[in-house]
Amino acid sequence: MNVDRFRGYAGEMGPSWVAGAIAAGPATMATLITAGAGYGYDLLWVVLLSAAAGTLAQYLAMRLGLLTERGIVGVVEDHLGEWWAWLLVVDVVVAAGVAQLVIMNTLASVSATMTGLDPRVWGLTWAVVLAVGLAGRGYGVLETAAKVLVAGVVVAFVASLFVVPVDPGAAAGGLVPTLPGGTALVAAGILGGAVHVTLITMHSYTMRARGWGDEEYGLATFDVGASMLVAFGVYSVAIFLVAASVLTDPDLSTVAAAEALGPLAGDGAKWLFLLGLGGASVSTLGGNTIVPPFVVADKLGWETSVEDARYRALLAAVSLLSAFGAVIGGEVLGQLVLVLALGTVGTPFAIALVVYLLNSSAVSRPTATPTNAAGLALLLVSGTLAANFVREQLARGVTLLSGAVLAFAVLLALAVVGLFAKYVRRRVVGGSTVPEWAD
Repeated sequence: MNVDRFRGYAGEMGPSWVAGAIAAGPATMATLITAGAGYGYDLLWVVLLSAAAGTLAQYLAMRLGLLTERGIVGVVEDHLGEWWAWLLVVDVVVAAGVAQLVIMNTLASVSATMTGLDPRVWGLTWAVVLAVGLAGRGYGVLETAAKVLVAGVVVAFVASLFVVPVDPGAAAGGLVPTLPGGTALVAAGILGGAVHVTLITMHSYTMRARGWGDEEYGLATFDVGASMLVAFGVYSVAIFLVAASVLTDPDLSTVAAAEALGPLAGDGAKWLFLLGLGGASVSTLGGNTIVPPFVVADKLGWETSVEDARYRALLAAVSLLSAFGAVIGGEVLGQLVLVLALGTVGTPFAIALVVYLLNSSAVSRPTATPTNAAGLALLLVSGTLAANFVREQLARGVTLLSGAVLAFAVLLALAVVGLFAKYVRRRVVGGSTVPEWAD
């Protein structure tokens, strides 16, 4: 890529940064802190793998959005049917809705720690800011904020590396793939933070908001790489290295981890970490807020922009309802893990839908065999993550919550199997036993 094209792409990128803003959030941070504080540098290779997996997931979603120039829910309804579309909407709304409340709780806690004001005051304040900013100004303000905040968060955490004693030799050892005893679920959580149902489904809508189509394929690919592979990758590695170098208690919350850095590495590290955590929470909350309105409006046939008063009202409602997250209280680490679990359970279905549609009449350009192979590998990995999270929930005993997670997981697993059967039947009935992706 020549310098002029690089500069042009850098100035125009944006939609994938909204997804990156959600990925680079407190749930991912909580998992990285747990991994680094509990197992040292051993899982550094998983952190790098998560950035690559997240980039692949966003690339597949980007490809579907560009080639159809429509929102994913509408494409699913046209090519699979209304039942499938509603299942996707429920999948997204459940995952994003629970995340919205817990992320607001995290942001309110961080704001209270930094200012001394009551978290509930901050919850209401941030909810109003969301409503005014998103419902009043629309997608443009979110994209700009996402780019600024994600860049700022990355700088904050990279800066913290200069005040924390990192052991280069031990870190290099963490690049060797290995899973010490007890790390399987933590590793699954790291990967799950980068490959998430909300990130996959929102991408077609953010690109529509920018008016991107097939002719922007190169720009969109650059956008995905810059936001997920580079920015999100650096964010993840920096947080992990800070935790692995200094922290030793894997049960610390994100806020408690920041406070623990004060006596361990100095107030500079503490405040850099708090600023990074606050910025990550704001950017994640803003990006996550638009996801339920996008899919619901698309399913109901509304425009997915603030020019449609119905969509604008829905966006304002989701923003204001976020304030209730601040009254949840309690330790946010367990809540963030639950958010990741619910999202991971819903992710394989979203990936399966994207791969299926990329190999159907929904798109005019055939999907290359390596791309499909990578997509199927991603589906296998995400399915394993979902199974691990469900198994962990059930190991603690079947409660109302774990039972609901299990029922949701079983429904979506059956839907994935149904998609596979539908694809095979379509190919056989169509007179060919050769998959489209092998053409």
